Parts: sequence; structure tokens; C-alpha cells
Amino acid sequence: METICYKELKKHEINAALFESFNRYQEVKKCWRKENGEWVLKEIAFTEQWGPDEYEYLVSCLKNTVETGGAVFGAFHNNMLVGFASVENQFFGSQKEYLQLSSIHISYESRGIGIGKKLFSLACKKAKEMGAQKLYISAHSSEETQAFYKEMGCREAAEYNAKLVDDEPCDCQLEYSLSNE
Repeated sequence: METICYKELKKHEINAALFESFNRYQEVKKCWRKENGEWVLKEIAFTEQWGPDEYEYLVSCLKNTVETGGAVFGAFHNNMLVGFASVENQFFGSQKEYLQLSSIHISYESRGIGIGKKLFSLACKKAKEMGAQKLYISAHSSEETQAFYKEMGCREAAEYNAKLVDDEPCDCQLEYSLSNE
């Protein structure tokens, strides 16, 4: 693949047209679940495929992220979005040390070539600049998603964000220490 260009997006750049060629497809076969205090990989199969409603909601969320002082990063190949990540600007945790990595997604055809790693790095750098000590991730529980976060150095969150757990009870609550950045 040719060069991927990364940039922080402005509010006016975030619109439905940005996602016209983006393919949020994932075939899931196994997911992690916490049972009796232990993480277990279970046979849970389903397919995720975003449609117009999901993208419309995503656009409003990402615009809100920018409006409230957070950041949205895009990865582009031939001027087409192939990945994005967002960091919120609301601190939480008992020491107010967390900022949330609210999204990181790579278009299906562009996975496995390092785009996610670069976007994760950009999000970490931005969160540290904003004053966070840790990045918090309420992450999809699929085997592949969790393998990515483990490779990045994430671990189970020391403190869970109750609202995020309520919003997505099957997600894995993770954190990443920004002291390495």
C-alpha cells in the first residue's frame, strides 16, 4: 500500500462524505467474557457491518468530541479515510487521571498494516499533551480487538468507568499508561 497520511481533523472535515468508502466490517467468532473474576474466551459469533444510521451517529459523536476539546485523527490513503481514532476531553477516575480513547477503527481492507498502531500512538501523544496519565478504552471484546490492545501494552483498567460499563456491558475495560509516551 502506498503512503498513509495522518492528520488531526477539524469539525468541518467530519461529515457523512468522509465515511463513504469506509468499511466497518468485522466477522467475530470469539469474544472475551469475565466469569467469576476470570477472563474466558467464548465461542460467540456474529458479524458487524455499519450502515448509514451508524455513520450518521458516528459523525455527530466525532463532531461533539472536537467541540468539547477532544481530538479526532484520520488516516488517509489516496485522500480516502482508511482509519480514525478519537480522544475525549473529560477527565475521570479517582485521581482524574484518565481520558477516554472513544474510538479507533480501521477500514476492513486496510487492516494489518500498522494503521491502528499509528493512530493509537497519535491518540496517546494527544492525551498526554492534554494532561492525562492514562488512556481508558472501553473496547470490543472480540478476540482480534483484544489482541490488538494487548500488543499495544494495554491492561485491564484499575478503575472501571461505570457509565461506559453500563453503555457497553460486554466491552473489556482497559487502560494504557501514558508514562511510556
